[in-house]
Amino acid sequence: MYKFCFYLYPLNGTPIMKRLIISLISIFLVISLFGQKVSNEKPPLRERMFFGGYFGLQFGTITNIDISPTVGVWVMPRVAVALGPSFQYYADPYGDTFIYGGSTYLQLTILQDLNNILPAGIHMGIFGQVEYEGLSLEKSYITQMPDAQGRVYSDVVLLGAGISQSMGGRSSINLSFLWALTQSDYIQYGSPEIRISFNF
Repeated sequence: MYKFCFYLYPLNGTPIMKRLIISLISIFLVISLFGQKVSNEKPPLRERMFFGGYFGLQFGTITNIDISPTVGVWVMPRVAVALGPSFQYYADPYGDTFIYGGSTYLQLTILQDLNNILPAGIHMGIFGQVEYEGLSLEKSYITQMPDAQGRVYSDVVLLGAGISQSMGGRSSINLSFLWALTQSDYIQYGSPEIRISFNF
């Protein structure tokens, strides 16, 4: 009959039994890691696509109606690109105009769930965003020259960050704060430009 015994003699300050247990756990962890299948396949395009946009309504002395739908795709798990048209109706006591154009943006998810860092039951993400917006404006509305006709193009680059609150499934509501890196000669942007958008 054989007897196996482990004696707990310290070796360099660490008991042998403790070293053996740590070694066995490490070996089992390494073996289990090699047993995991890591899929490098991207989900199909229809699962990575999203739709959304933002709209704005302002009535009073100045009326501003803004509708800007977007379509985008997650090119990587934390990186999305999107683009879409923009339609605006703007009126003040001096006249009214239609503004149209489009924008495209790149969004980087910095933190997917704030609750993982600060366990307070707040499940929202933090993202960074850079956006390019180009708009076509009526010359007769933006200049005082009596013979001004046609349209003029105005563009701006915006940079900022925001928070995203999931509304279930793939839907979310986003609050973003964007600062103009370039200034337009014709349109004044807020500092910051605050936008509420929806994705689904």
